Amino acid sequence: MSFDARTLYELLPAVHRLRDARLAEMEGLERGPLEELVAVLAEQIGVVEENLEQLYDDLFIETCAPWVIPYIGDLISYESLHGSVPAVASPRAEVAHTIALRRRKGTALVLEQLARDVTGWHARVVEFFERLAATQYMNHPRPHCLGMANLRDVTALERMGTAFEPVSRTVDVRRIESGRGRHNIPNVGLFLWRIDAYARSRTPAVRVAERRYRVSPLGHDLPLYHRPVAEDEITHLAEPVNVPEPLSRRGTARHLARYYGDRPGAGMAVDNPNPSLMLWVDDAPVERDAIAICNLSDDGPDWAHVPPPAGVYAVDPVLGRVALPAQAPDPAQVLVTWHEGFSAAIGGGEYERGDSDADIRVPGDQPTIAQALAALGGSGVIVISDSGRYEENLDIAVAAGGEMTLRADNGCRPVLVLSAPLTVSGGAGSGVTLDGLVVTGDQVRVPDSGGNALTRLSLRDCTLVPGLGLNADGSPRDGSVASLVQELADTEVRVERSIIGAVRCHERAQFFATGSVIDATGPAQVAYAAPDDASAGGAFSAVSSTVIGKVNAQQFDLISNAILLAELAPADSWTVPVRCERKQVGCVRFSFVPWKAITPARYRCQPDSDAAAFRIAPHFTSLRYGTPAYCQLTSRTPAAICRGADNESEMGVFHHLEAPQRETNLRIRLREYLRVGLQAGIFFES
Repeated sequence: MSFDARTLYELLPAVHRLRDARLAEMEGLERGPLEELVAVLAEQIGVVEENLEQLYDDLFIETCAPWVIPYIGDLISYESLHGSVPAVASPRAEVAHTIALRRRKGTALVLEQLARDVTGWHARVVEFFERLAATQYMNHPRPHCLGMANLRDVTALERMGTAFEPVSRTVDVRRIESGRGRHNIPNVGLFLWRIDAYARSRTPAVRVAERRYRVSPLGHDLPLYHRPVAEDEITHLAEPVNVPEPLSRRGTARHLARYYGDRPGAGMAVDNPNPSLMLWVDDAPVERDAIAICNLSDDGPDWAHVPPPAGVYAVDPVLGRVALPAQAPDPAQVLVTWHEGFSAAIGGGEYERGDSDADIRVPGDQPTIAQALAALGGSGVIVISDSGRYEENLDIAVAAGGEMTLRADNGCRPVLVLSAPLTVSGGAGSGVTLDGLVVTGDQVRVPDSGGNALTRLSLRDCTLVPGLGLNADGSPRDGSVASLVQELADTEVRVERSIIGAVRCHERAQFFATGSVIDATGPAQVAYAAPDDASAGGAFSAVSSTVIGKVNAQQFDLISNAILLAELAPADSWTVPVRCERKQVGCVRFSFVPWKAITPARYRCQPDSDAAAFRIAPHFTSLRYGTPAYCQLTSRTPAAICRGADNESEMGVFHHLEAPQRETNLRIRLREYLRVGLQAGIFFES
């Protein structure tokens, strides 16, 4: 406000103020009637002033109220997008960018910015006429456009077939809209990255042998990804450093300062505050000039190029391996900051978890989880505030009516390495929540013994590693063993945004999965059944989830926007891969379920006939947990599955990403911003 009640009151003549003060004194009031009236007037003037300020702010897209955005967009003929993709782009940002983008309409810079704004994925635009091998006009030479590839440039050859390919090609006459043709004069390619890089901060590497470590806390080989650097200006086309790609050996070695560490040497200024890769040995950071990027592949029983030269730490980003020099102490605590490629924020990860209040913190208040459970006394919240490996045997016991929560802190991804089942028990009305944890080594078990009366078990943003663990090559350690065993009747199990292995559930219990993966490590394995591995488990629900393996339940309460990938093995004892005992209750809708499955009435499910069963099936890039494209549908998957959910998104665990809507919205924008005569094609790099 420009002036308050006191300012207004002091503008009145003194005689009126004195008389008002006398009246207040006579009545025993704090303020007189005139001052009270002025206060009301000042309050209303403040409301008017605030409204006037907001009206001025509403003239600008940056400061206007949300309800004004569509009106400003209508003034500049902004076309709103179809579908609901709230997490991708802000309408305010799109309207704000519209005028700037139209001034550069049809240029590669605009198309790239457009692709990022509309889809939320990292993007790179390529004008394919720049990569045509053609006779050059001498008044406009293009030295970069050579007719032959330079076989000595290994870094360039690594980029063959990618968005950053530097090699020229002959003309391709196929249409680029089909995704087949590329190199032609009118063609523009939009390359998109669906896999993003997720941070893993200061995680302990697993010792394999003397001075040999694997970066993955699960002890398997995996590619390390680059954390993309944001582009500051629209006038900049994306480069490899701006997209989430797996690190290559030659590229990382050639541009080590771009990817590793935060300083060029001891005592010098920070030059890379958010590195893609960083190494600590016994809490001492390994400087950049002590790192050698090399090939540490298997060489018989040993690794190649081991041991590295004195004082040099060898890192293989392709396999995720680290080798210490002969002079380094061993065993040592090797901590690594790295990035893992994946399609979405599900399973254990360094995500925002809201309120971080805790009764006990590990390792701050107690060094181990077992000691924290003992100190808590049957009810409370334990928060793990680092990304360490906890090799413990745990028994969670909750008091009657109590609630026990064991969760990771914001920005942390702890790994529980079990050598015996993690048992969960409690009194009547009790509940247990596991949040943000990665559990490997053994199963989570709710036993029917010792008077156990647990009511609820919740898993949120957790990973119960399918197969209980991973071998060095990433294959499941034991695909026939369930990750979650619930032997107790009348217990409710809820799984949200998690990746878990096979489930065994009591026939009188209830199981709900939302936005999750239930992976029995193969379509012919048993994903869901009773604890005896064969008879029907409790009531089963799967919403926006992917189930890999056979399912046998008492009833299907709700199967929606899900994929149940199951098949019978040769000489299988099961008659159908998916079945429920009670077909009169429940619902199966907008899901992929084997045609011969025994289910309640289906509604718009696939396949919907004998003929469709031979041609409609999901195709996955990978069904092996631990790979970047795990459970991601390929472009060969029929549209009946890719766009078969109730909102025309894809079925399965990545339903919430709304990938088809993102692609459709991009094509809508391309019609508006693509120059006449140009043709555009969309290509997924990951």
